[in-house]
Amino acid sequence: MKIIITGSLGNISKPLAKALIKEGHQITVIASSSERKSEIENLGAQAAIGSVNDVVFLTQTFKGADAVYCMIPRANYFDPNLDLDAFTRTIGNNYAEAISKSGVKRVVFLSSIGAHLEQGSGIIQRYNEIEAVLNRLSDVSITFMRPTSFYYNLLAYIPMIKNQGIIAANYGADQLIPWVSPNDIAEAIAEELTTPLDGKKLRYVASEEVTGDQTAKILGDVIGNSDLKWKLISDEETLNGLIAVGMQPKIAQGLVEMYAALYSGLLGEDYYRNRPAVLGKTKLADYAKEFASIFNQN
Repeated sequence: MKIIITGSLGNISKPLAKALIKEGHQITVIASSSERKSEIENLGAQAAIGSVNDVVFLTQTFKGADAVYCMIPRANYFDPNLDLDAFTRTIGNNYAEAISKSGVKRVVFLSSIGAHLEQGSGIIQRYNEIEAVLNRLSDVSITFMRPTSFYYNLLAYIPMIKNQGIIAANYGADQLIPWVSPNDIAEAIAEELTTPLDGKKLRYVASEEVTGDQTAKILGDVIGNSDLKWKLISDEETLNGLIAVGMQPKIAQGLVEMYAALYSGLLGEDYYRNRPAVLGKTKLADYAKEFASIFNQN
């Protein structure tokens, strides 16, 4: 198959590209920086250098493809001038237009847990909107991948662990957190891209469900702090902490709302109704080794 991958060589896109190349597919990876070109080609893929903000570029790149994987690039939450809603909405609309104009018939879109919510989901609310836009595309078969909480988000707590000896947040603690590895997401996406589909489909991906307290214990053991605790704090405390480290206040508010929805169960209600029959291979104890390596570098 001829498959287009967005997301350059990111946490999901790189293992996805490698898996599909190994299966013998013809892969093109879209990247915004020409510096990635040689690395992409060294994997055995073609590089398409351009921006997902350029609908003409996307349309031309998508033409003739058997399948396309679309994702929203990560944004800089510390940029005071970033309009995250507009950033996300624009790219989602660009994908819809490029899919329609290029004639591609099989798409996998990286959405999110909580995308079923029209409100109350904080910074991921736009995914509900993008799913609706893509759902309106006729004669296009789309899988909406809804991963849970990414393991690597735990890296943001390294300074707090080092300075305060705790993980403090307005979620977790005694409540379950469904964590997921990018490698498990990539494996699921590869399966969807190469499997025929007629219509639209939702697929959740998770690797392990553990409480915040269990998460802290697993991480603490590998970094030599067996007493590491996960402390539940208020929404206000969480917001003030994010703003104090330089995060844009509006985005910080959106993160706090998302975390609160996770703790209350609102964010995960549809996940638990449609949870995957089999969880991913990469458990938190596996990821913890990578976490410890990064923790000890800083």
